[in-house]
Amino acid sequence: MTVASQKMSLEEYLNFDDGTDTRYELDNGELIVSPPESDLNRRIGSFLLTLFFQLGIPTYRLRIKTEIVVLGARATTRFPDVMVLSEELATALEGSSRSTIMMDMPPPLLVVEVVSPHQENRDYRYKRSEYAARGIAEYWIVDPIQQRVTVLEWVEGLYEEVVYTGDSAIASPVLGVLELTAERLLQGR
Repeated sequence: MTVASQKMSLEEYLNFDDGTDTRYELDNGELIVSPPESDLNRRIGSFLLTLFFQLGIPTYRLRIKTEIVVLGARATTRFPDVMVLSEELATALEGSSRSTIMMDMPPPLLVVEVVSPHQENRDYRYKRSEYAARGIAEYWIVDPIQQRVTVLEWVEGLYEEVVYTGDSAIASPVLGVLELTAERLLQGR
């Protein structure tokens, strides 16, 4: 749901406070209310966070729902479900008053989006091009609706994709071959 009828700049958005706990994204200058996540989507995000930690990624390099500024026709921000940060990015965020990855900061190493009903275009089309423009090395689209996991790897300016379903073991260009199947991930267990 769009809130403001007038387009906002990134600076206006970053300074916006309506006095509530409502979370918003800025989508091409429009303030959009972020709807609540389903229990399955939250479970998948928590499952991945735990898995990445068990793989040896330190907690200070793992994020859930940290905001990232991306390129759009106008100012745009996103809240990926899970991110793996580089050391450099984790250091850049240290001590910030707002957990927002700005354009002058390095991109995350890996971004995961769990598809919500009626949000397929955002995750498959818009975010794909926005994350590509940021040069994010790896982008996962975890789709419980279509029962597939799409892993996109940044190669020479474009994303190349591999789709995993069922008992296919997921391979991550950043993390390597994982002892994780698409089916297990899509259940969040």
